Amino acid sequence: MTEHPRTAVLQVINTLAEDYLQGKIKAIKMAMISLLSGGHLLLEDIPGLGKTTLALALSRALGLSFGRVQCTSDLLPSDITGLSIFDRNENRFDFIRGPVFNNLLLADEINRAMPKTQSALLEAMEERRVTVEGTTYNLPEPFMVIATQNPVEQVGTYPLPESQLDRFMITTDIGYPPEAIEKVIIQSGSIRDGIRDIEPLITREQLLAARHVVRTEVHLSEKITDYIYLLANTTRNHHMLIAGVSTRGAISLAETARAYAFLEERDYVIPEDVKALFIPTCAHRLIMRSENEALDRKELLRSLLDDTPVPLA
Repeated sequence: MTEHPRTAVLQVINTLAEDYLQGKIKAIKMAMISLLSGGHLLLEDIPGLGKTTLALALSRALGLSFGRVQCTSDLLPSDITGLSIFDRNENRFDFIRGPVFNNLLLADEINRAMPKTQSALLEAMEERRVTVEGTTYNLPEPFMVIATQNPVEQVGTYPLPESQLDRFMITTDIGYPPEAIEKVIIQSGSIRDGIRDIEPLITREQLLAARHVVRTEVHLSEKITDYIYLLANTTRNHHMLIAGVSTRGAISLAETARAYAFLEERDYVIPEDVKALFIPTCAHRLIMRSENEALDRKELLRSLLDDTPVPLA
């Protein structure tokens, strides 16, 4: 009997959470939901909490090729996509592929890159391809960007524009580990070396099969669709917002809810799946009015969840 692709996916999550990234189960699940939904992940948290370690551990456990870009103000688009170099011996230009040509690309401190460089990722994230000097190159499948940014530091940063933020399926944080786990980490030191020894726990075929199951076999009922629309439409009419959740955002909420149901070992979506992903999927898409800019977007969405009637089965 063939093993269901869900089994291998759950093994990846459980192994990482128990053996390598203790106390980070939420971030691991959000990363996996993004990948299963065909989207990208933005990690917002202060330095030193394991954002880079999470990306590296995920790529190792999934058997995916890994590329990293350390974003700085002098980073050029070609540093991400690659460039053509003239070969004098062959009398021709050869295209040298950049780090974007990996299954998983870590864009570290993305808000330190200049807007022109940030925009170099837009085509890759949306179209799964890049165009360099008039030639279009397809990216590997699966392809996922995990970007990180420090939400506190403002000096030398360039805030991500709405068009860039909208390309991220989910935004979440890492958070501090529980006290007991953090004390163990402090005593034993960095776990980065152990991460590099992780063997793949799933094949590429199993991962793509899991994505296919999420997309085609997890049922989204009409009532759940109505619930997602109601939540999105409520944000569009909120007096504190210039713009609420777009149609793209509502689609993302439906896709991530399907992936969440898949991880919960169900082939149908329930309201709790939508509620669990509403804030991670939608908070970063809101555009606040200037007088309300200091307000917490997550708290606003939390209040909308409480006030919006949940459909009955």
